[in-house]
Amino acid sequence: MGRRKQCIAMLLAGGQGSRLGALTQNIAKPAVSFGGKYRMIDFSLSNCNNSGIDTVGVLTQYRPFELNSYVGNGAAWDFSSLDGGVYILPPYETQTGGKWYKGTADAIYRNIDFINRFNAEYVLILSGDHLYRMNYKKMLIDHIEKGAAATIACMEVEWEEASRFGILSVDNNDRITKFAEKPKKPESNLASMGIYIFNANLLKKKLKEDAKDEESAHDFGKNIIPKLLAEGKHLNCYRFNGFWKDVGTIPSYYETSMDLLEEEPEFSLYDEKFPIMSNSNIYPVQYIGEKATLSNCMINNGCRVFGKVKHSILGIGCEVNEGAEVVDSILLPGCKIEKNAKVIHAIVGENAVVCQGETFGNEDEIEVLGNGDKFKGGE
Repeated sequence: MGRRKQCIAMLLAGGQGSRLGALTQNIAKPAVSFGGKYRMIDFSLSNCNNSGIDTVGVLTQYRPFELNSYVGNGAAWDFSSLDGGVYILPPYETQTGGKWYKGTADAIYRNIDFINRFNAEYVLILSGDHLYRMNYKKMLIDHIEKGAAATIACMEVEWEEASRFGILSVDNNDRITKFAEKPKKPESNLASMGIYIFNANLLKKKLKEDAKDEESAHDFGKNIIPKLLAEGKHLNCYRFNGFWKDVGTIPSYYETSMDLLEEEPEFSLYDEKFPIMSNSNIYPVQYIGEKATLSNCMINNGCRVFGKVKHSILGIGCEVNEGAEVVDSILLPGCKIEKNAKVIHAIVGENAVVCQGETFGNEDEIEVLGNGDKFKGGE
C-alpha cells in the first residue's frame, strides 16, 4: 500500500454501444472516434487531468484491444508519472468464476485491490463515453464540504427525456431524498450523469455486501444508490450547468459532430484553459492537392485531399481522391474515398473504403458504412 491518495478515478469503459451499430462492430463505444482526431474516452481522461486527478483505472470489457492500445500508459494525457498513471483493468477469472462484469457495481467491486493499492480516501466513478468538460475537483470540494457519504453529479434535462435517466429528488440543500432509475413517470427532471464520488471505505463496504446479494443486478443506479438512501446516508446532488451529452445513437452522433462546424458550436474542441487531449498525434500534417476544394470542414492530421469536401469532418489519415466528393458527412480515421466516388449525408467508419465511381449515402437518412467495410455498387 503506497502513499495515500486523496482521490482516484475509476473509468467504466467496457460498453458495447449497440445503438451505434456499425461504428461499434469492432470496438468499444469509448474508443469510437469523435471530431476526427479524438475518441470518446479522451473527454473523461482530459477532465481528470484538468481536474488534478492523476490516477485512473480504466475498466475494459467489450472488444478492448483498440482501447487498450490507444490508452497505453496514459502519457498522451500526462498520466505517466511514477506516483500515478492510467491502468487498464480488464475482467479476469476469479475463484468464484465468471470473466465478464455483471454490472457497474460488480466491475468496481472486482477491482477493490486497485483502490486499496493507492489507499484512496475518495473514489470518483465515471463513464468513458460521454461528451463534456467538467472540473471534478470542484465536485470533490463540494462533496467534502457537505460531509456527504456520496455525491452524484446531476443536471436538468428536458421532461420528455427524463425517463431515459436515473432521476433525483432533492431538498432545499440539494440533499437527495429519492432516486428512481429510468422511471416511466418521473417526479423530477433532475438527472444523474452517472458520475459519482464515494467515501472509499463506505464504497468498499457496500460493494462487498452487494456482491453477496444474489438478487442484485450489481448496478449503482439500481442497487447501491437506493440502498444507501434507504439507510439514511447523506447523498449529495452536485449540479452541473455545462454541456453534457451521451452521443449513443447514430442521429445524436451525427448531429453533435456536425455542430462542430458551426461558428459557435454548443461544444467547442478549442479551449486552451481546459484542453481536450488525445493520443492521435502520430500522423503527419495533412496534404491538400492542387485541384482540391474545401469549404466549412474540419481536416485532421494525415489527411490527403485531392477532391471536393464540403461541410464535413475528416478524421486522421483519411484520403479523398481526385474527382471524389464528400458532402455533409463524417469520415472516421483511415477511411478512403476512391476516384470519382461520392459520399453524401453519411458516416464512413474507420478504415472503410468507398470504391471508385460509387455513391454512398443520400439526403433522406444517415447512412453508415461499418469499420473496415468496402462499398461497391449493389452490395
